Amino acid sequence: MIIKDGEHADIPTPTGPMRLHLFRPMAAGRYPGILLYSEIYQITGPIRRMAAFLAGQGYLVAAPEVYHEFEKPGTALAYDPAGTDRGNDLKFTKELSAFDSDARAALDYMAQHECCTGRLGVMGICLGGHLAFRAAMNRDVLAAACFYATDIHDHQLGKHNADDSLARAGGIKGELMCVWGRQDPHVPLEGRILIRHRLEEAGVFYQWHEFNAQHAFLRDEGPRYDPALAWHCYGLVMELFHRKLGQGDLAG
Repeated sequence: MIIKDGEHADIPTPTGPMRLHLFRPMAAGRYPGILLYSEIYQITGPIRRMAAFLAGQGYLVAAPEVYHEFEKPGTALAYDPAGTDRGNDLKFTKELSAFDSDARAALDYMAQHECCTGRLGVMGICLGGHLAFRAAMNRDVLAAACFYATDIHDHQLGKHNADDSLARAGGIKGELMCVWGRQDPHVPLEGRILIRHRLEEAGVFYQWHEFNAQHAFLRDEGPRYDPALAWHCYGLVMELFHRKLGQGDLAG
């Protein structure tokens, strides 16, 4: 599908306005919604291309600026040491409750959007994988795809570095897909084992995929990108979302 991008909406949240970058098919109609969470760098070129790809499969995609309390609208951090340091610093500065209220505000906006069927999924990579994991605790999220989600196993998300994501995993009622790279130092084997054990314990309905890949293998920029594996993983994502969210309703 040809898509329409370049749109955005500045939506209210309890901690101030948050910009959502919007991508959708050009054809008039109503489509399932995907809330797409970025890495610590916000909405960079690779994230925009990822959103465009998803939208082209027949979805309304919204990508939030997760650091809206700290950065001007439209800010994308660079893939360099300064950008990495800034993104990590803000990840540990923002209140955990603010990440959660952002998710609720974005999901509500999408559900009410004139181009959305109201059937919602979430997806995220790196920091965004963890945020998608938490967003999936909202009961209207039917499916979640979490790629190499950082900080779940060691409870490091948010201010005070003491998130309760594993403790609350039983709140995930839709289907969860977790994808990991075995050579990812951010989520070592013992961390992956801990997460999977908790999902089993909590009775979460989930898929689990591990590949010989590094952190950020899905990002189409930089030395760790694996195009063949990324293509395979997009197939997994599309199978999940097509099955759980259904198809769009094209206007007559």
